[in-house]
Amino acid sequence: MVSRTQEAPRQGRAARPLATPLALDDAHGRTATDLRVSLTDRCNLRCTYCMPAEGLPWLPGDEVLTDDELITLIGVGVRRLGIRTVRLTGGEPLLRKNLEQIVSAIAAFEPRPQIALTTNGIGLARRAEALAVAGLDRINISLDTIDRETFKRLTRRDRLADVLAGVRAARTAGLDPVKINSVLMRGVNDHEAVDLVRWATGEGVQLRFIEQMPLDAQHGWDRGEMITAAEIGERLAELGPLEALDGRGSAPAERFRLGDSGHRVGIIAAVTRPFCGACDRVRLTADGQIRNCLFARTESDLRAPLRAGADDQQLAELWAAAVASKLPGHGIDDPSFLQPDRPMSSIGG
Repeated sequence: MVSRTQEAPRQGRAARPLATPLALDDAHGRTATDLRVSLTDRCNLRCTYCMPAEGLPWLPGDEVLTDDELITLIGVGVRRLGIRTVRLTGGEPLLRKNLEQIVSAIAAFEPRPQIALTTNGIGLARRAEALAVAGLDRINISLDTIDRETFKRLTRRDRLADVLAGVRAARTAGLDPVKINSVLMRGVNDHEAVDLVRWATGEGVQLRFIEQMPLDAQHGWDRGEMITAAEIGERLAELGPLEALDGRGSAPAERFRLGDSGHRVGIIAAVTRPFCGACDRVRLTADGQIRNCLFARTESDLRAPLRAGADDQQLAELWAAAVASKLPGHGIDDPSFLQPDRPMSSIGG
């Protein structure tokens, strides 16, 4: 077993000459080029739609990929499998030690991928500049409310000021565009839709509303309680009708201009308007499992073969086989749909 280390990660092991080129193709004509990497399942918030107040059992330390193991697997994806974007997620990725060094190691790959981070923003104020210097290109910050009391109710923590400071620090560090991800909850913060848009415009950040998805640890998601994309549009009506902007390609967010108000907003309607046909994402969990869909109920283990000595080509072939079996869609509307056993905090967004 590879021992854990607190030293800065190396560039992974030396890449051997590339054998037969591989791509992360599936049987439905899609190619995965966007890798989402969960750095940890741990989080410093307890959002009501994600986990219970007491938190969750965290992965044992020896099951989590070391820094060097992470860099090796990301390198396989970039150098051998055509990955062009690496998004670092959690849990909360700012809880991962050596995050700046991990970013720097990824930025040194040839070809260099785009590097993004999804965070709740706590602790970002003191690290945004260092992350930008290390090579971070883009950042998404999760923020569902700008009201302190509502934030405390949703997250069970009084940390709104820290998140807002992180938003400002990200802009100052040049991590533009700063994107804000917001989930509207019925009877909790859905009345803040307009206020969030106005705040985002004033801050110079891009707001994206996300339909709540069935990824909570409690398995309490109820489609009937979910605020849909159509309802989001209704709540924004006072700012003007939604006018669709340019095509989104494989991006999850539909982009809109709100009449003549000057406000712009994104909506990720993963449940009511799924975009599975254009999906180009694949996920690597903190314990080294490949997930070819956010809602997959099966995983493919890369940690065990890596620790057993598999070389880069063998790992690439295992990875490609895992993606080849990807289903055509997430199937939330299918009566047989079952929520994944892993919650979002363990999968990575």
